[in-house]
Amino acid sequence: MNYFQNNTLLFVILALTIAFVFSFLINLILLKFSQNLGSRNNPVKEIRWNATSKPSVGGISFFVIFLITFIILNIINNIVPLHFSNLKIVGVLTVCTMAFLMGLADDAYNTKPLLKFIVQLVCGLILYFTNTKISIFSSEALNFSFTLFWIIGLMNSINMLDNMDAITTTVSIVILFFVIALNLQLNSIFNAVSILSIGTLGALLGFLIYNWHPAKMFMGDTGSQFLGVFLAVIGIDYCWNSVALVGNSVVSFNGVIIGFVVTAAVFILPLVDTATVFINRIKSGRSPFIGGKDHTTHHLFFKGITEKRIAILFFALQFIGVGLAFKLITNYSIFMLISTITYCCLVFVTLYLNTVIKRK
Repeated sequence: MNYFQNNTLLFVILALTIAFVFSFLINLILLKFSQNLGSRNNPVKEIRWNATSKPSVGGISFFVIFLITFIILNIINNIVPLHFSNLKIVGVLTVCTMAFLMGLADDAYNTKPLLKFIVQLVCGLILYFTNTKISIFSSEALNFSFTLFWIIGLMNSINMLDNMDAITTTVSIVILFFVIALNLQLNSIFNAVSILSIGTLGALLGFLIYNWHPAKMFMGDTGSQFLGVFLAVIGIDYCWNSVALVGNSVVSFNGVIIGFVVTAAVFILPLVDTATVFINRIKSGRSPFIGGKDHTTHHLFFKGITEKRIAILFFALQFIGVGLAFKLITNYSIFMLISTITYCCLVFVTLYLNTVIKRK
């Protein structure tokens, strides 16, 4: 293991490759036997916005590889301090399991929204009390409130973003890449959340082969809920609390501003899509919680852009966002801060206006 500690990039590439191969094979098996998966009156199928029914079992591979990664790291915990005496990691494992099971139940039984909200709330409470929490405010009440709002909000936002082939998959891939690249830059790749991110990234890359348009399978709520809570953890550790990573040169600067800007840049597309949908639905007198074909992706499609190109566009927009956040953290300057804020505003305004300007 000392060899890998001295060759971190090789370790990342090897771990990603193994996770990718496992994901590809697991999803191949799931796809082959998906006709036999389901429950009572509702087989594990999902009707997408284009009304094509496909198996929604891809999220199973995410959680399986996540667990395998966790088990392997416990075996080799001489390089990664990952074990059940670590309260933070126990909390992360618990909420990821809860989110996965809740998503699995929703895919199979169409669970009530109230039940999903309760599970998401419990996930937020568990993470807060196991020390995964936003810590940028002087008021602990604000830290508590923002932590719960962030976790519940992002779990729903990632779920809502899963509205077209490969969109949530590609966006999540870029976010996880950001975490891994940042840890490589900071020479801290051998921490638990970082290693779990590598496993999850490999799982998503393997799944993308089946999820790229025209998709053979979807991740379902099983995948989106799991990803939502895990990405929320990443958001807290590497975005909201990113002032701790920036360095002593700006510790005196307002950590709240840095936290908001980095979070907005890294999660630019989930946040913009959710905000746009909520604004438009409320303006038209509809409930923002009832689904529809009114997401930013759908409006781009209505303007004549193909699904493949929309996925590529979202990948590019997301990549620029995390690139700016990466630069802001690793080489902070007022110029980078202003540039990142400007980019976030431009993406929001452009995608929002595209939903309200009618095609001639």
